[in-house]
Parts: sequence; C-alpha cells; structure tokens
Amino acid sequence: MKKKNPWFIFFWIMFFIIIFMLMNSVRQKGPEIDLDYSQFKQYIKVGSISKVLVASDLIKGQFRDSDGVLKRFKTIPMNDPNLIKDMEDNKVLEFAAVEKNGWLGPLFFNWGPIILLILFWIWMMRGMAGGSRQAMSFGKTKAKLASNTAKKITFKDVAGCDEAKEELQEIIEFLKDPNKFQKLGGKIPKGVLLCGYPGTGKTLLAKAVAGEAGVPFFSSSGSEFVEMFVGVGASRVRDLFEQGKRSAPCLLFIDEIDAVGRHRFAGIGGGHDEREQTLNQLLVEMDGFNTKEGVILIAATNRPDVLDPALLRPGRFDRQVIVPNPDLKGRVEILGVHVRKIKLDTDVDLNVVARRTTGFVGADIANLVNEAALLAARNNQKTVIMKNIEEAIDRIISGPQRKSLLISDKEKRITAYHEAGHTLVAKLLPFSTPVHRVSIIPRGPSLGHTLLLPEEDKHLTSKTELLDRLAVAFGGRVAEELVFSNITTGAQGDIAKATEIATKMVMEFGMSNKIGPLVLRRPNEEFFLGRDISRDARHSDKTSEIIDEEVKSIIDEAQYKASNLIKENINILHKIAYYLLERENLSAEDLGNIMKGKDLASLTSVTTQIQEHKKEIVVKNEIEKEQTSSRKIQRENIKV
Repeated sequence: MKKKNPWFIFFWIMFFIIIFMLMNSVRQKGPEIDLDYSQFKQYIKVGSISKVLVASDLIKGQFRDSDGVLKRFKTIPMNDPNLIKDMEDNKVLEFAAVEKNGWLGPLFFNWGPIILLILFWIWMMRGMAGGSRQAMSFGKTKAKLASNTAKKITFKDVAGCDEAKEELQEIIEFLKDPNKFQKLGGKIPKGVLLCGYPGTGKTLLAKAVAGEAGVPFFSSSGSEFVEMFVGVGASRVRDLFEQGKRSAPCLLFIDEIDAVGRHRFAGIGGGHDEREQTLNQLLVEMDGFNTKEGVILIAATNRPDVLDPALLRPGRFDRQVIVPNPDLKGRVEILGVHVRKIKLDTDVDLNVVARRTTGFVGADIANLVNEAALLAARNNQKTVIMKNIEEAIDRIISGPQRKSLLISDKEKRITAYHEAGHTLVAKLLPFSTPVHRVSIIPRGPSLGHTLLLPEEDKHLTSKTELLDRLAVAFGGRVAEELVFSNITTGAQGDIAKATEIATKMVMEFGMSNKIGPLVLRRPNEEFFLGRDISRDARHSDKTSEIIDEEVKSIIDEAQYKASNLIKENINILHKIAYYLLERENLSAEDLGNIMKGKDLASLTSVTTQIQEHKKEIVVKNEIEKEQTSSRKIQRENIKV
C-alpha cells in the first residue's frame, strides 16, 4: 500500500487549525473583560451596567467605562441574594437568567464546522481515488466489463456473415495462444474495424469474438469519450487502454467510433477541439501499445468513409472486416437462430420466409420473428403460423393496417385502379420484379400497396430492368388517368422514386446516350457540409440542361410504355380492380389466374358484373365532367 506523505498530513492539520481559529474570531464580536465580583457590584451602584446575563457559573454583560465606551465583561458569580434588588434599584435596563447548557451543544457549536470539513475532505479523497462512480472521476473510462456470470455469446449465435467470422478467427486464436504467432515472427493486427449497414450484427460479432476467446470484454461507445469538460475524452482513452493492459489478454470494443474518429478540421466553422484531442489520444494509444500485451481493439461503424485517414492506416486499424447484408442462405441461418425459442407451426417454411425478406438485415429479421410471435399471442394461438409471419413482413415493409380509416367509395375505386395499374404493368414486363401480393387495405401512410419480391438475391441491375421498374412506378398514375380522366396525389411517392432512379441512371450509372459513361455526381455526398449546400461544380450549366432533358426523356419513355401496356390490356385492368374491390387482397396465384383469363372461385357471373362495373365508372365520370363544366360556366358568368 502506498504511504501518505507526512508533509501532506501536516498541511491539512494546520489548514483545519487555521480555519477553526478564524471561525472563532469571526464568531466573537469583541474581547470580554474579566471583572472581580466587587468591581461588578460597584459598576451596578454607579449605574454603568446596561445588560446582565446570569448563569449558574458565569455572569456576562455590558457596561460603560469612564470614557463612555460600551464594553463586554464577565465575572464569576457569588452567593448574593441581593443581586436582583441592587440591579432594580440602580435601574439596570436588561437582566436575565440563562439556563445551564449541556456539553453537547457547545461541543457541536465549537467543533461542528471542523468535523464537517474533515468529512468533506475524506469524501473528496475517496472520490479522487475511487472509480468512475465517485465524484471527481470524469477522466475514468465508462467502458463496461462483460460479466462472467452472464451467458457468453459465441459464433453459434451469429449467422449470415461466414466470411467475417473467418476474418476474425485469427484474433481468437491469437488470444488463446499468442506464442503460436510470435514463434513465426508474425504480428497480429492491433485493431480491427467492423464496417456494415446498421443492424447487420457488428456489435454481436465483437461479443462473439470475446466469447469464443474466453477473455474479458470491455465495451464502450464513441460518444462516451466526449464530455463538456476539456480533456476528459483524452483521459478516458488513456484509462481505457490502461485497464486493458491490466486485464490482458482482453478485447476493447468501441461502438460507433465515428463519433470521435471523424476527419479532423472537417465541417463548417472548423473542427471540434475536444473531439480532436480525444482522436489524437486514441491515435497515440493505438500506435503505442504492443499486441504482445494481448490487447486487441475492435471498433464498429456504419460510416467508414468519414473516419480520419490516420485512424485507418496500417499499425492502427490494420484490418477492415465488412459485415454485409445477409444473402438468401444467410437469412435462413439467421431465422434459424431467432426461432430457437419460438414455437413454430408445421406450415412455416423458413426458406420461403427468407425469399420474402430480401434486403432484410439481422435486426430486421429479429424484429420480424418477434412481431410474428406477438401477433400469435394477440390471437391466443399456441404456435406461430405462416400467416403471422406474412402479416409481420407486411407490417415491417408497409406499416400496420389502418382498419379504422374511413375511405369513401370513390377513393377506394381510385386506389384499386392505381394498384391494379402497378400490378398489370409488372406482370406484363419480362424484366420486372415479380408481384407477390397486391392490397387496397391502408397500411402506414399509403391507402394500398403492391408488394414486389425478387425470386433471388441480385447484386447487379441492368438498364432494361431499371426501365421496367420505372414503367411499373408509373402504372398507377397512368391507370388513374385512363379510367377516370383525371389524376390524384396518390402517385407522389411513385414519381419521387422514379425521378431518383432516372437521375442516377444519367449522373451515376452512365446509362444516357447523350451524357455517356460519366459520373457527374458523387454517390456519397459530403456529409460534413450537408447534402443541400455541397454542390458538385464539375459540370457546366449546359451539361446541367442536358441532364434535365435526359432525365425527363427517360421518365416520359417509361410513362409511355406503361400507358401502351394498360391500353392494350384494359379489360384485365378492370378485372384486377374489380377483384380488389371485392376481396381487398390478391395473391400471386390469384393474379396468375387473372392473367390467364380465369375467373376466381366463389364469385358468380363475373363477366356480367365486371361489365356493369365498367359502365358504372363511365357514367360517374360523365357526371363529374358535366358538373365540372357547369361550375366552369358559372365562374365565367360571375366574371362577366
């Protein structure tokens, strides 16, 4: 145990003595003169005494001396029964008796402040020497050490990223047996950076590495290093690495490292000095510690493009491991992990579910399984059935059903034809994504939705596929215009998506004949300056006009293609819309039968009803046209 410096103790003792003396001097208003009892009686007789306080063992008061100055006095009392009579006869203005005080009151009054100072000093010393939970411990790291009693996460709990697990296998082997690498002269990476989209399992993967290696795991977040006090972040970085060295071999994990690892001097108004000090200290610590100590740093981020280059150079984060979005096989494995504690019905096929969740990451799949279990519990089911999982997929993609939303018959017909337009164009185009389901039940912000699901994972998209995707996007708007001779705001989202795709085709993908294979816009905008105020000035105003013309040309071509397809198959459009109004939901099988000219079961006289449905729409459109024309004539007459 470290001995305390005796001069340090002497200093504090003298400090308390001085404080005590100052407090006593402040508490006393002036010196008290000791008088003999005979002098006291004499002053009473001459009328100099103005105030007397009599206690059992002491008499205090005030008197005026020969110069008329008011002074304080004290004297020892004697057995004098005439004292009160003498004070009354000589007109002493104030006199009273004082109750005898106990020993506790004076002791606390005299020594209480000094005792409080001692307790405060002890508390301060403990706070400075204690952990991060005590006072004055701002410089201590907030990294949490994983409990040994908690269930360890291993690679069995991580699925869908086999390549990433292979990359991290060397780290595990080094932590288990460092001599294996040191004998050959090899150096294990000092730091490993896990990169991937949010929800792909970067943090889970880091925990699994620690669980596989069986070593302590310190986890912290990048935002925990920066505080309102200057220098706290750098101090916490130093403390984190010191704890790691004391617990070696171990793993240090920093989640969302981009909070402190951004480019220095980036952004409007210069850099953030405190954050940059923290980053500089992190750079020094990573460059200074040796992997022979058995300390490995793992960091995670979904924004590797904003990290400072000095952080990514060899010798710091030597290895970058990409945690990708899971493919079909990976999604099946992830589903297998998450359904271990779920009671599934025999009709649930995980391969089918995996095909219907293209683009889902691990967090989405975990949410999907949980939503399905909640839906089954809400319906008092004993097992989770396929219908629960399909409903959960729809909730995640499009939002929950809005059963309480009241929609007029007219808006419901418009929605049915809008979705029928999307569906019809998607079924007719050979390179379009297959239609899985179409519905006119409101979900989230939309009044209906057409669910397109690819049959397999795709990593490349051709120009033909993009053009077909644009045509499908305009199918709803074109159907509204052809059937009702009018358009609505329902196609706003479709137009926005189509414009974005067409713009990327011209400016990023090189799919324009006039522009050619040029990239005129960075795929990743400058996030430091913001998307709106950072403008790429690598092309002229003339080129901008050509870009606008090309984007409009692609949009017009897609709209023309959708219009021709719907005009040529208008009867099928009416049929799909009719069935949507009747059933509200149509599956891929139902749509296949409709396209083949078959009538769906359980409905009679389908052809006659569809004809009446078409006539009803025509009549209503004519009425609306007459009403519009009448209102126009009335407005003109008012103007005249």
